[in-house]
This record gives sequence, C-alpha cells and structure tokens, in this order.
Amino acid sequence: MTTPDSPLHEPQLALHVEDLTVGYGGAPVLLDADIDIPPGVMAAIVGPNGSGKSTLIKSCLGLVRPAAGHVRFFGQRLAQARARVGYVPQRSSVDWDFPTTVIDVVTMGLYGRLGLFRRPGKAEREKALQALSDLGMLDYADRQIGQLSGGQQQRVFIARALVQEADLYFLDEPMAGVDATTEATIIALLQRLRDQGKTVIVVHHDLSTVKRWFDWLVMLNKRVVAQGPVETTYTRDNLRAAYGGQLAVLDPADHGLAP
Repeated sequence: MTTPDSPLHEPQLALHVEDLTVGYGGAPVLLDADIDIPPGVMAAIVGPNGSGKSTLIKSCLGLVRPAAGHVRFFGQRLAQARARVGYVPQRSSVDWDFPTTVIDVVTMGLYGRLGLFRRPGKAEREKALQALSDLGMLDYADRQIGQLSGGQQQRVFIARALVQEADLYFLDEPMAGVDATTEATIIALLQRLRDQGKTVIVVHHDLSTVKRWFDWLVMLNKRVVAQGPVETTYTRDNLRAAYGGQLAVLDPADHGLAP
C-alpha cells in the first residue's frame, strides 16, 4: 500500500490531489480539495468566480504554495514528472510587450527537454513550426508576439505547450476572449490530444459547452462540490451546489440537464 511519501502514489491516476488547502493572506481560497483525474480524458474545472479554479492549477504546478495537502502526477511528485506536464496560463497574465517572435515563444517550450546549455537546432525549429501549423499560425512564425490578436496569442501559447509532448496539459481559460474560429481550432486540437491518450485539464467558464466538449468534470466552490464523468456529474443539483445564486437559468434542452 502506497502513502503520500512513497516513490509512487496513486500511479493509475494522471492527477491525484489530496487534502489541498490554499490561502492568500490568511483567507482560504481552496479547502481540503481531493481530486482524482484518470489518464486519457478531457476534463473541465468549473465554478463561480473566486472558487479556486486557477489557484488549484497553480498549486498543482508549484506556482502557489499550499498550506496543506499533496499532489501527484502519474504517481510522482512534480519534480519527477515535470517533463510530462504542460501548462498554458491565462493570457492576461503574460507580458505581451516582451520583444520576441512567435517562433521563439514556441521554441521556449522545448527548453525543459534541451537543458540549460543546449540551444534549439533545426529539429527543434521544425517541431515548433509543426505546432504552429497545427494551430493555423505558421504564417505568423516571424511576427512579433505583441502584434498578434488575443486569439492568435492564445494559439501561440498552446503551440508552446504542444511542443513539450507532455502527457498531461493544464490550460487556464484558453477560450476566454477568443473568436469562434480560434475556439474551434483549440477544441479540435485538445480533443485530438485526448484521443491520443493525453490528459487535458481545462479551467472553463462556459457551462453551455461542458457536455459537448468534455468527458470529465470537476466542480469547485472553494471545496470540491462534485467530480467524475460529465454524464453523471453535470446535474442540476451539482450546479446549484457549486454556483448557488450565481447560476443563471439553464435551458435543459440546451445544456443536457435532466428536467
């Protein structure tokens, strides 16, 4: 039997979060979160504003220090599994004025595999160009990143994660503020990754698309309200528990809810 300190802990899960508690300035943001996500699913993390969605991802990735709890990726600590984990932050958190080109941004995703002293070569550039092609951004490879639209910038950062060839991808609201074409491109790519056996975890805000795009669901409101396959977790009762008075009136026909 494994314990949190064992070399492998819950290795059958892509993500295992146990008793995770996070606070800012003494105020709790996430309380005793237990989350299990199997490999090969496309999972949405949903909840009202301030429910701890982005904090959960940042804590898992070591960007925010938790007050308690532990996280495992494929049974390993982040230090051992880092090469298997990719991350796309919220677009609003990125300095888009930094003077660099699209191809350079994407190539940065390879640095973890190259190490500190090996510079990207022809093979790495070709891999970066292929990722841009997959996202319809090949023609922008030499463009300054700050000259792109918001949707184009989002595609570039997803390409940067794509070249990592990770087994698990975190994306923090990748569809926020993008046009319909970019949204469709991103979703098609993420679903293709899922179909290849990758695990994709997305902080998501649009409840109307959960049933259509995702097969696994985590509902948060500072605590985990519900989690599991979308078909059994996306229910009226769970939505009310997660959103309370913030939940807009939903049309069952539109959102796949039982009357």
